[in-house]
Amino acid sequence: MKVNIKTLSQLTGFSPATVSNALNNKKGVNKETAEKILSAARETGYLSENRINSIKLIIYRASGAIVNDSPFFSYLIEGVEEEARNFDYDTLVCNLSRQAPDFSDRVAELCNDASSALLILATELEREDALRFQSALSPVVMLDNWYEDLDFNSVLIDNTDAACNAVRYLIGKGHRKIGYLQGSYRIKNFYYRQSGYKRTLFENGLEVSPEYTFSLTPSMEGAHRDMLQALQDNPPLPTAFFADNDMIALGAIRALQQCGYRVPEDISIVGFDDLPFCAISDPPLTTVRVQNFQMGQAAVRRLIELAEYGSGYCTKVQIRSHFIERGSVRDLNMN
Repeated sequence: MKVNIKTLSQLTGFSPATVSNALNNKKGVNKETAEKILSAARETGYLSENRINSIKLIIYRASGAIVNDSPFFSYLIEGVEEEARNFDYDTLVCNLSRQAPDFSDRVAELCNDASSALLILATELEREDALRFQSALSPVVMLDNWYEDLDFNSVLIDNTDAACNAVRYLIGKGHRKIGYLQGSYRIKNFYYRQSGYKRTLFENGLEVSPEYTFSLTPSMEGAHRDMLQALQDNPPLPTAFFADNDMIALGAIRALQQCGYRVPEDISIVGFDDLPFCAISDPPLTTVRVQNFQMGQAAVRRLIELAEYGSGYCTKVQIRSHFIERGSVRDLNMN
């Protein structure tokens, strides 16, 4: 017998309206009642049927230090919305702040909504909060992050490989003293980029010098301020820097120029993301172009696959980036 709202109403003793409200996570149903209805829906297999009619794009912020109004995230969200429209799914954008007083209640509401698949912008998402989404009634895909020990489908940047390519480019241009402009707020993307930076230096017999590592706020103004402060002490500088992102790179360039250093004549810099204004900065920034629009599209396709067909396995999809050569790196081989 096919299970429907009427069947669940008869099994639980609650009215069809109450059952429908509970299944669609609407307000007005107390927690105990909702749990009884959801339990019956799971036991009868009702929730295993294809009932997904929309995608909730959850924009998670732990601090907002990384996830902000940057064009990087705008393009990523555009990719999500366009691909969802291609498959006739509505996209609902939900902002979720770790600092909000109702954070736990919001997460519970999202996890108990059986009608919407969850696409989580997980750039800042810590493991302990990711664990909360393991109980979600609908399919979940993590975007821009993954967790080695948790079974989530994920779509992310090829962070380590891209960093390796960037540092390898600097070495190919004759640089042997290569520093690291690291984001002071550490997300997993930055750790993977740092890993690629270190690995490439080691593979080429070069040292990772702590004195050439500068910890900067991951925003243009913050990086500019922090780099100015660091340069006041006249620290030893490498011939080139690899930066965790473009914001850090551009802020550092501005500080270096204010202190009399020329880029790239004195210091070369490579960024990461390829934000729109990198092409018109002074000098134009050599960087890693992230396919953020395509990341959003790929995440939607995987989510719809899970919603329509289910899956007994998890996937980790890395979208390959492209290296963009501009004017912020000096070729020391030309000396």
